[in-house]
Amino acid sequence: MGVTLRAVVVGGGIGGTAAAVALARAGIDVRVYEQAQQLTEVGAGVSLAPNGLRMLERLGAGPGIARLGARYLSARLLLPDGRPARHEPHQFAQAGLNVGIHRADLLGLLAGQLPPGTVVTGHRCVSFRQDDETATVAFANGATATADVVIGADGMHSALQGFVVEPAEPAFSGVVAHRGLVPRLAEYPAGAIRMWVGEGRHFLVFPVRAGQLLNYVGFVPSGTSVRESWSLPGDPAALAAHFAGWDPLIGQVIAAISGPGGSGFQWGMYDRAPLPRWSRGRLTLLGDAAHPMLPHLGQGVNQALEDAVALATLLGSITDPGDVPRVLGAYQELRRERTARVQLGSRRNGAGYDNSGRQLTDRRWIYDYDAAAEVAALT
Repeated sequence: MGVTLRAVVVGGGIGGTAAAVALARAGIDVRVYEQAQQLTEVGAGVSLAPNGLRMLERLGAGPGIARLGARYLSARLLLPDGRPARHEPHQFAQAGLNVGIHRADLLGLLAGQLPPGTVVTGHRCVSFRQDDETATVAFANGATATADVVIGADGMHSALQGFVVEPAEPAFSGVVAHRGLVPRLAEYPAGAIRMWVGEGRHFLVFPVRAGQLLNYVGFVPSGTSVRESWSLPGDPAALAAHFAGWDPLIGQVIAAISGPGGSGFQWGMYDRAPLPRWSRGRLTLLGDAAHPMLPHLGQGVNQALEDAVALATLLGSITDPGDVPRVLGAYQELRRERTARVQLGSRRNGAGYDNSGRQLTDRRWIYDYDAAAEVAALT
C-alpha cells in the first residue's frame, strides 16, 4: 500500500499553479505558498504553443482555453513596411496551432482546477532547510511548511534557487520590451498574430481573451539598463518614436495604449546562462526559477507547463518518500538539457528578429515534444 506524498510549491504563478494541479491529479497532497496577497498576473498575454497546449489538456484546462483563448487564424512575419518577410514555415507561430491568452485568464483556469484551500497567499519565502526525511520552508511572517518535497516555482528572482546552486548572474541584453494590452481594433485583422522585424528592433501583436483584446510587445534597443520587472510603467510616446515610419498599423496599436482600456509596461530583458543543476536533496526548481529565458521563442510559460507535468508524473510514481531525491534527479536529467537548448535558442532567435528575420529557429523540435510521453518512456 502506497503513501500520500506531501509537496510544498513556493510560488503561485502559472508554473507553480500548474505544478500544483498536476501534483493533485497525481494523488499528491500539495500546498502552494504565494508571497502576494492574492493570486494575480500582470495584465499581459502569453502565446501557447502546441507543446504547452498538450500539457494544459492533461491538466483539464482544455475547455477553458477554447473559451478564453484566441486561436490564431493567420500568422505572418512582416518587414517594417508591412511586406512579408522571407522565412520558412516552421520559424514562426503557425495558424491553427498556437493560441493567445491573457496571463490572468490562464492562471484563473489553472487555479480553478485546485481543491479549495490549496493556495495560501501572503507567504514570502525567506529560508529553507532539509534533512534525510523532510524539507521545510520558512516564511517572512514566521510560518513554516514541512513536506516530503519542496518545489521552487518562485520566478527568475527565486529565493530557493540559491539553496540548490549558485544563481546565474543576470546580464542586461541591451533590449527593453514595451508590452501591454489594447482593445480589439477594427483595423487589425481578427485572429491574427503579426510580427514586424527590422534592424535592431521588432514588434509583436496577437489576440487574447477570445479576441476582445490585443497583446502587443515592442522590442527596442537601450543603451542603459532598465529594471527587470513586468510592472514598470511604459512610455507610449517613446515606443511610438522607436517605430516611427513603420507600418501604420503599428502606430494605431501604439496610439490605443493611451486610450480607454489600454495599458503599457516596460521590462528590461536580462539573459542568464543555463543552470548546471536544478535539484538538491528534496528541493527542486521549476519554470523561471530553473530556466529563465528571453521571450523570443515564446516558450517561457510553455516550458514551465512541461516541467509541471513531467515533475508531477515522476513524483506520482513514488511509493516510498525516501525515493524523492532520486526522482528529483531524474526530473533534472529529463528537463535540463531541453530547456537549456530553448534558452540558448531564444537568445539566437531574438538576434534573428532584429536582423530583419534572418537566421530564425526551426521550431518543430520544440512544438512536437510531449513531456508526458518522455516521462512514460523512462518508466
